[in-house]
Amino acid sequence: MTDPQHPVAEPEDPKYKDRTFRSSGGIAGGVLLLALGGWLGIDAMIRGEGRTPWLALAGLLLAVPLVVAFTVRPAVYANDDRLRIRNPFRTITLPWASVSGLRSGYSNEVFTQSGTKYQLWAIPVSLRGRKKAARRKSQGAAAGDPSLLDPRRPPRPESLRAPGDQIMDDLRELSELRASAKSAQGEPEVRWGYEVIVPTVVGAVLLAVLLAIG
Repeated sequence: MTDPQHPVAEPEDPKYKDRTFRSSGGIAGGVLLLALGGWLGIDAMIRGEGRTPWLALAGLLLAVPLVVAFTVRPAVYANDDRLRIRNPFRTITLPWASVSGLRSGYSNEVFTQSGTKYQLWAIPVSLRGRKKAARRKSQGAAAGDPSLLDPRRPPRPESLRAPGDQIMDDLRELSELRASAKSAQGEPEVRWGYEVIVPTVVGAVLLAVLLAIG
């Protein structure tokens, strides 16, 4: 029985929860490609004759990991201690102290203190989104939006920034706030995605052998 004078403390949530960023469009496209490729490949393996089933198997071994790598796999995880980037073939962990800056151009990129650059595949740049944000800003100014007319008032970022650019702004702010924190110190770590690389290489080798032997 619990002593009412000494209540049991409720378990606390993790102090530093990850914020996860992924491309919904990329995931949707990847799932569609996997469904189409799986249907065609499995059909060829079941109904095909001669070398066709083996060619279909090799094609699936080569194509499926690549589709997953470039569409479903990419993700960015950010918390108060570090930025973790899961790109097609690598996972990069960057404590905030090791980050020198984040840049948005034709792609979104992060730079380390040593000058190494990593692309954020999961946060794609949308030129269309930037044009829409610029159009909203222009319309707001024409309508007399006080957040645009008065320079002392900060603008509403959700109405003036493309979603990808706003995410990058949030990551920059988090990087600046946490760079000096004791828990955010450390060196970058890079891990290769062998779970993607190995089946891709096996599929490519098998396909090359089948084509070579005619």
